[in-house]
Amino acid sequence: MKRRASTSRRRRAQRSARSSLRTVFIRSPSLNQLKPVDLTNCDREPIHIPGSIQPHGCLLACDSSGVVVRRHSANAGEMLGFAEAINGLPLETVLGARVTHDVRNALARTQEGSRPALIFGRQLQDGRSFDIAAHRYKGAAIIELEPSVDDTAAPLELARTMIARVSAAESIKRLVGDTARLVQAMLGYDRVMIYQFGADGAGKVLSEAKRPGLESFLGQYFPASDIPQQARALYLKNTIRIISDAACVRIPLNPELDVSGEPLDLSFAHLRSVSPIHCEYLRNMGVSASMSISIIVDGVLWGLIACHHYSPRTLTMTQRVAAEMFGEFFSLHLHALHNKQTLETATKARTLLDGLLRQASGLEDINQILRDRLDEFGQFIPSDGQGIWIDGQWTARGSTPPPDAVTELVRFARTAAEGSIWATHHLSAALPTAEAYAADAAGVLIVPLSQRPRDYLFFFRRELVHTLEWAGNPEKTYESGPLGDRLTPRKSFAIWKETVRQQANPWSEAERQFGEASRAALVEVALRHSELLADERTKAEIRQRILNEELNHRVKNILAVIKSLVNHPTEDGETLQGYVETLRGRIQALSLAHDQVIRGGGGGALGDLLAAELIPYQTGRSTIECDGPGVWMDARAYSIMALALHELATNAAKYGALARAGGVLSVSWTLDALGDCHIEWSETTVTKVMPPKRRGFGSTLIERSVPYDLGGESRIEYRPNGVLARLRIPARFVRAHDEERRKPPEPAARTLPASTDLSGARVLIVEDQLLVAMDLETIIEDAKATVMATASSAREAISVLDRELPDVAILDVNLGETSSEVVAQRLSERGVPFMFATGYSDGGAIPAQFSNVPIVRKPYEAMAILRCAARLLVERKDR
Repeated sequence: MKRRASTSRRRRAQRSARSSLRTVFIRSPSLNQLKPVDLTNCDREPIHIPGSIQPHGCLLACDSSGVVVRRHSANAGEMLGFAEAINGLPLETVLGARVTHDVRNALARTQEGSRPALIFGRQLQDGRSFDIAAHRYKGAAIIELEPSVDDTAAPLELARTMIARVSAAESIKRLVGDTARLVQAMLGYDRVMIYQFGADGAGKVLSEAKRPGLESFLGQYFPASDIPQQARALYLKNTIRIISDAACVRIPLNPELDVSGEPLDLSFAHLRSVSPIHCEYLRNMGVSASMSISIIVDGVLWGLIACHHYSPRTLTMTQRVAAEMFGEFFSLHLHALHNKQTLETATKARTLLDGLLRQASGLEDINQILRDRLDEFGQFIPSDGQGIWIDGQWTARGSTPPPDAVTELVRFARTAAEGSIWATHHLSAALPTAEAYAADAAGVLIVPLSQRPRDYLFFFRRELVHTLEWAGNPEKTYESGPLGDRLTPRKSFAIWKETVRQQANPWSEAERQFGEASRAALVEVALRHSELLADERTKAEIRQRILNEELNHRVKNILAVIKSLVNHPTEDGETLQGYVETLRGRIQALSLAHDQVIRGGGGGALGDLLAAELIPYQTGRSTIECDGPGVWMDARAYSIMALALHELATNAAKYGALARAGGVLSVSWTLDALGDCHIEWSETTVTKVMPPKRRGFGSTLIERSVPYDLGGESRIEYRPNGVLARLRIPARFVRAHDEERRKPPEPAARTLPASTDLSGARVLIVEDQLLVAMDLETIIEDAKATVMATASSAREAISVLDRELPDVAILDVNLGETSSEVVAQRLSERGVPFMFATGYSDGGAIPAQFSNVPIVRKPYEAMAILRCAARLLVERKDR
């Protein structure tokens, strides 16, 4: 429902509109002709190349060095007292040697496409005095001249006075309110408004200072179409814009187009003429002159300081510079107050959440605490209802959407609130189905509770039927009459009221900031809760960083070792099959060594760890000697030593005793009288070894991990004939273990027993990695079995099983984003035996109901696969 304001106000606006009735055209620079405006070209008007300037100054355009005048405004000769033709003359001839020298220096100080350099009070040859602005843009030096006016206030002093008045403002509301009054007092405009842009581009007047007798625009909304996009872009380039007379005659440039047919780009020119559409807009408001100062926060146009005058008015360059400096300070101060407000809301959120943290610190289920204290979240942000979706469960208080709408709302939250809060006062505009429950939840503020799109806290607000006051009908219209197509932008600025439904009270900037602060605090509560339940929080964080780095480093080492194994030359007479089997065995041994690192939760034997690490290097080219008593390490020492020994072995294979034939590696260990374990790693190389020029991550890990994590000792000596490393593990981490003294590790046999022959068996392979699946197919086919099908997903595997059944199946546990559990369930129901294949070190990824199903670990070893498949087939026959 819309309705007009008072009759007298409407008539007053109509008189204003009639007085300004005229045809409006837009100049087309490419065709150098005038085009009538319409609904499509209004927002594309080339206002940066109007081909004319305002009459309160003149303009000269020279080549980029400022030597020769190429264009001038039609009023330049008269204003400068120069009767000759100007174009083609040296600038010095037109302005005089001294002024030209100053202008060229000013141009040298400016960068291409930046704000102009300013020169005040320069006298020309005939004694006339001008203020000058000069800048370079797109290959032209543009010089603007305005007659100087005696001004008692220097720009710096005027700016200082204005800045001093508002610098004490400690809130955004106070800053905005004081600024409007101050700018009006200092610059003398009839009306000054602080105008903020909303998310939809529409603006609202936040504060106003005006001459008595003028109607107020305070609190009114102006549609986004009032300021086209290209105008907003220029507000970012040129932060101050002055229109001295909306009814003035535009002064054309001579020539408008250069020899290449290009217009002069006046994006940074103060004298740039005004769009006729905008001039009519001002006249319809009864405004004769205006000024706007851009408010830019974080590189974004936040709003404008908009000034209106109801008779022509021109600011001096001094006043304009002061206004520009003040606008920049205002933007910085506004930004600082925004940051201060954010900090204060974060502090408030932290205070409110500290109690939650204290309660959660001694409990394991923090999710239940959040559900139980949902009512208290209403203290954070004013709302009519709150809901929390956590671990797939919904808990609600107050006015919220119905339960059957929650799932769709959560799905919407996953796309809208990605890692930060999301808020709207008009939910049905973004989620149309929300219209059904707008009375209870028309607005929502969504607070993610985890980094992944999973858990959310919702604040809801009921529908608020309210009325917006627009400054006139926000719809622009175009009419055709005896004078042609005529733009009628907002002929009437009488209050236009609009009744709004399905919308809630909008979330304020402070409430949004509070929501973001609450999000950060709640996420931290969850993180700190987890940390408080663990030992040695600081060391755990450091250890985690080391392990993350080690993961990356270790993967690269694994790839380097595999590459060296593949590139290792074959022995004389060795067959291709023998080489493949040897290579497969070495890679399998390398996998087992890394598997023990992960599976060391209960500790392990030092000898076993050494054997696993050194098996890949038992090639016969180098000698490996291991000797020591049985020593058992607890989980912590086992994990640390696995990393350290792996680094020593990898470095030996790259640079040391295992890198070339004839090298000797000797590893020995003993337990002393105090129970400490001493390990000596000694390498003897056939060539001279150069110490490294810098410590890499691996060397640092060896030297620091044992002392830091275990309180032991670690020393590495780089001798000319090889590395000598000595490690000491404190007694509290080790104990004597009843086992034989270790001999050098022996590689396992790789021949396949006849019992692994699967002739005639049909096998289903479920594996999402192509190369791994191809390897499995080769193993199966070499055993004279048939690959019935190879499926890369659970859905594809189920489709195969619906058509026919295999004799045995091999299922990869993890299939990308899903698992093979549903396939296992179908096979179990049909009585088909199967095995799981996994790269996980334990059975944690295997569903509990299939705990008895055999597991083969990656990388696949042919013998392990075939033995398991043969056993499953035998067991099936025996049933």
